[in-house]
This record gives sequence, C-alpha cells and structure tokens, in this order.
Amino acid sequence: MLAVVGDLVEDVVAWLDGPLRSGTDNPARVFRSRGGSAANVAVLAARSVPTRFIGRVGDDPLGDQLVAALIAGGVDARVQRRGRTGSIVVLVDTDGERTMLPDRGASAELADVPAGWLDDVAVLHVPAYGFPQVNEFVETAVDKGIPVTVDASSTAVLESLGVEVFLERIEAIRPSVLFANADEAAMLGFSSIDGVLVVKNGPHPTRVIEPGGRTTDVPAQPVSNVRDSTGAGDAFAAAYLVAMIEGNPPVECARRGHQLASVVLKTPGAAQ
Repeated sequence: MLAVVGDLVEDVVAWLDGPLRSGTDNPARVFRSRGGSAANVAVLAARSVPTRFIGRVGDDPLGDQLVAALIAGGVDARVQRRGRTGSIVVLVDTDGERTMLPDRGASAELADVPAGWLDDVAVLHVPAYGFPQVNEFVETAVDKGIPVTVDASSTAVLESLGVEVFLERIEAIRPSVLFANADEAAMLGFSSIDGVLVVKNGPHPTRVIEPGGRTTDVPAQPVSNVRDSTGAGDAFAAAYLVAMIEGNPPVECARRGHQLASVVLKTPGAAQ
C-alpha cells in the first residue's frame, strides 16, 4: 500500500489565449477538476498499486464531490471532514507555464491523524505543502519503520516554511527519496542526501543522485506543443513511486516518471 498525505482541493484551471493583461478581460478556457498535489499522486498511482489518500476537506458539497472522485479513481480515501474545502486557481499561459493562486481551505487544517491510517502502508509520500501540519503523523511513520518520500513542492512553499526549518525536517525524516526541481534543489543547497535525490529540470534531463554519489542524468520524454505543466511533477512522482514499490532501481523509476509526466502536459491540470 502506498499512502499519500496532503491536499485535496478543487483546481480551477484557466488556459489563457494570450498574454495576461491587467485591468481588462482575458479570454480563456476554464476547466474544473480534482486537484491538490497529494490527491493527484494518489489517483495516478492507484491505477497500478493499492493507494491510500490521507487529508482533510470541508464538510460541504464540494468536499463530497472531491472525495467521490478519489473513490471513483480507486483510492482508499481516509479524509477528515471539517471547515471549507479549498480551491486553487491555475493560470496557464500559451507556453504551458502555470501560475497558481492557492486557497488550501480545510486542507491546511489537517490534524490529529489516526496512527491506524498507516496500517498496511509500505511507503508514505509527503508533498511539502502538508508541512508543518503533518509533522507528527510523519514522525509516527518513521517510528514504525515506514519509508517516507518527500516532494519539495515549490520554492514559495519552502520560503513560507523557512529553508532551515525544511532542512531540519529532512534531517529528522531522512527520506528514502526527495523530489525537487532544479530551483528548489538550489534553494536548499542540496547536491546529495542520505537517500535518493531526484532533481527534475522541466524538459531537460532529471538528475538521479543515489546514496554513495552515483549520478545519472535521465532524459525527459520529448513532448511537442506542451499546453499545461500543471500536475506534471505529481505524475512524475506517482509513476516513480509505483516503479519503486515494484522493486525497480532509481534510474528506471525516473524513466517511468518521465513517461507519465509527458502524458499530462497536454491536458488540464493532472487529468489524463
């Protein structure tokens, strides 16, 4: 069982038809879908391995819809229901680059997660969006001997948490795998960790640095006419974790990650 702890929100994705102009109308195509980094990873991974999502949404109709979408995707949903369900507005320019306006709502209030939700879990994946709310839960997983993987998520998240605080978390958790993009890795000052460091770099090769220093650059899958980069990192993580649970070495896991990430680059959000 793979478990993913973190956000479940609504994505409101706007594909802009041209450069964003302030103070006037901007024609766009707008899509609504299930979102949240943790939820995206869970749904994509559940197609291949038993997967559990752990998080919180509001006690409202939107929360009902999002939980139903997880269950329909084959996910074992362990969800607290209080407060107001969050949403993320995602502005996607014509080159596929996205700018996110997050309102995490109830997702940011996850607390007192039952230790029993870790039963049967072989790997726990934690996007950094969930810190510090998930600190105690992650520590419980570490104490139980459950391997933990972490995604640095975004430079804005790292700035909000505080780089030193995040580094202390990584030192305490000692993740089996840390996912970061090139900007996040540079901000953190990472060139290696005790586990596997996976440094993504958009369309450029991903650098996989294994314990002991063995370094391999894994080429990304070529994709023409990229329309939406939203969720590509989540898709990469999902496929990587599935391959890892299946017993594949890190370089093959990264190849699998690129394969799935290439698929979502032409669809709204993390949809396939």
